[in-house]
Amino acid sequence: MESFEERWAALRARLEGFETLAVAFSGGVDSSVLLYAAQEALGERAAGLIADSPSLPRRELAEARAFAASIDARLEVLETGELAQPGYRANRGDRCYFCRGALFESMEDWARRAGFAALAYGEISDDLREVRPGRRAAVEFGVVAPLREAAFSKEDVRRYAREHGLSVAEKTASACLASRIPVGTEVTRERLARIERAEEALRALGLRVLRVRDHGSRARVEVGEAELALAGGMRAELEARLAPLGFADLELAIYARAQG
Repeated sequence: MESFEERWAALRARLEGFETLAVAFSGGVDSSVLLYAAQEALGERAAGLIADSPSLPRRELAEARAFAASIDARLEVLETGELAQPGYRANRGDRCYFCRGALFESMEDWARRAGFAALAYGEISDDLREVRPGRRAAVEFGVVAPLREAAFSKEDVRRYAREHGLSVAEKTASACLASRIPVGTEVTRERLARIERAEEALRALGLRVLRVRDHGSRARVEVGEAELALAGGMRAELEARLAPLGFADLELAIYARAQG
């Protein structure tokens, strides 16, 4: 499909082919576009399902709920049990497989009770260039990826969002809190909560693109390239806000999307 219009038509045709569809929704631009497009195609026969997980910041959950409400989409909040899984906690590099598996299992249970026939998630064509353990879980649970099937790229997703006036069109990428924990370091509820508190404390200083990566007593604070000078000028304040959380050292760096 050479043109955006052709890809858009293919997406709509694919979505219209479902009797009912439950969309894995995180509040990010990809899943937001998928939920909006599914609702456009199916109306009340589409629903968004979001995991209320310790790895999802409360800010992100609130924003996701607000977005769903803004487009009048049905949104169901599910509890997921990834922290109960040794493979997830071990964080050996395949953590996303266990996380997605827990999400899709919860989605499958909900769909069975609610009478929904199909599950979907927001994978796009760009994701095929990366190693994504979560894709294996999607295959195992039979979860479809309509955006990727229609060859939607990240540029296509953002264009679609802009052309439909969606508030997430320019939203920055926001991986889960567990992505801030180095591979090989155990994922715990306490570490996730500390990272969330750290990011909230620093975000209050006006930083827009922000990740706090937890390296024990050292915090690697990653900010957008345009905000690096601003963060450097506030280094003493950053350190003061992180110290009560147990971070004795601070490393400033530019946020690298490939790290999550």
